[in-house]
Amino acid sequence: MFFSPPNSRRALKHSRVIEIDAYAREDNLWDIEARIRDTKTKEIQLAESTISAGMPIHDLGLRLTINTKFDVVGAEAVSSANPYPGYCNAITPDYTKLVGLNLLKQFRHEVKHRLGGNLGCTHISELAQLLPTAAIQAFAGEVLMIDEVGSAESANATKPTEQLNQQQPFQLNRCHALKLDGGVVATYYPRWMKQSNVS
Repeated sequence: MFFSPPNSRRALKHSRVIEIDAYAREDNLWDIEARIRDTKTKEIQLAESTISAGMPIHDLGLRLTINTKFDVVGAEAVSSANPYPGYCNAITPDYTKLVGLNLLKQFRHEVKHRLGGNLGCTHISELAQLLPTAAIQAFAGEVLMIDEVGSAESANATKPTEQLNQQQPFQLNRCHALKLDGGVVATYYPRWMKQSNVS
């Protein structure tokens, strides 16, 4: 079991599954596709229809096409299942407003600004918020070379090794485990270790 055992008997009522896949394209762009699916364990009545147990209440997706600099060059939102057909899915064309943004430069802020609240679909906008880190993971070892002696450089880079070694690896100091004054950096990336200022 992933979590510790629950301390009370319980019954599953709702499931939400989020999937994100990344595809390298022949034209040197990448498609990052996210899908969200909500189901219930019993039949429920919606405004216009009855949904059987296990059938999706929401089945929504967002595809961003990006270049290797994380610029969004294409966007498509889809809504194949939703509680208010003809209304929920009417907003999907607005997700083209994400084109021109960069996943690493204020992207989450811009999603809220352009598509937050009643300007967008809550669930598709939630998916959008997950895509910056998903794209980084997709690029790791493919577009970004991340290693203990080098840096996050283009996988096609031709810089001399000594020049690559002057740059801190891309992933360092971006999460708790990889903080510059922590044990992982001390063990695996000692060159970039910084002493903690806490006394």
